[in-house]
Amino acid sequence: QVQLVESGGGLVQPGGSLRLSCAASRYILSIYRMGWYRQAPGKRRELVALINSGGNSTYADSVKGRFTISRDGAKNTVYLQMNNLKPEDTAVYSCAVDSRSMRETLWGQGTQVTVSS
Repeated sequence: QVQLVESGGGLVQPGGSLRLSCAASRYILSIYRMGWYRQAPGKRRELVALINSGGNSTYADSVKGRFTISRDGAKNTVYLQMNNLKPEDTAVYSCAVDSRSMRETLWGQGTQVTVSS
């Protein structure tokens, strides 16, 4: 069964940067959307950024201008470059993939991002 493997999380000071990666354990056919979500303690999961097969991206208002989502279609990998991180960005970040070859959204296990001085 295909899995999504995330990496790049960690502890960073306010104003710092991190780059998250999410790769599929094997090739997934017909991906049409990849994205990142986050969930902070005591809060609901929220959308951070999405990118479709055409390369068009959308962002949550709270991260616009600071985060950039990108993808490598050949490698079935999606990235999230996070700059000027703030304490309120602290959360577990999970990637998600939607494909016409799968009935449901495929989720990664999540990676912790902590922004603190």
